[in-house]
This record gives sequence, C-alpha cells and structure tokens, in this order.
Amino acid sequence: MTTFILILVFIAALIIGYKVLSHIPSLLHTPLMSSMNALDGVIILGALTATHLATTTLGAFFGGVAIALAITNVFGGFDITNKMLRMIAGKKR
Repeated sequence: MTTFILILVFIAALIIGYKVLSHIPSLLHTPLMSSMNALDGVIILGALTATHLATTTLGAFFGGVAIALAITNVFGGFDITNKMLRMIAGKKR
C-alpha cells in the first residue's frame, strides 16, 4: 500500500511540476534555473536517503537511478545556466 501511495505522489508531482514550469516566461528562466540547481542538491540527498533505506533490491535500483538522474540534472542545469549567462554577457559588450 505504501508503494502505491508513493507512486501516486510521484505522478502528482510530475503533473503539477510540468503544469507550473510550462507557464514560466522565458525572462525568468535563468534565475529559476539557478534556484532549481540548489533544489536538485536537496533532491540528491533525498534520493540517497531513500536508497539507503530501501528494503528491496528493486527499491535500491530505483534509488540509484534517482541519484544518477538528479546528478545529471544538477550538472546539466549548471551548464545551461552558464551558457545563458555567457550569451547575456556577450550582448552587453
């Protein structure tokens, strides 16, 4: 039953997150990207905790996948933010 509730929470977060982020104007993208990178650091900690507390091999596997995706998201987010800031700085000169 607990797994079912966690899956429902995941699906709800996915849908709500998509709806919220799809309505953000492009001018706010860079500041929000920087904030999301910090939030992804917290997500990594949550994924590490969930993986550590996993009682099954499947749970540990999904925890590892969550850690890998969160780390990829952090580095990709920093890379994109850096590229956007360089584009903005290039236009001012």
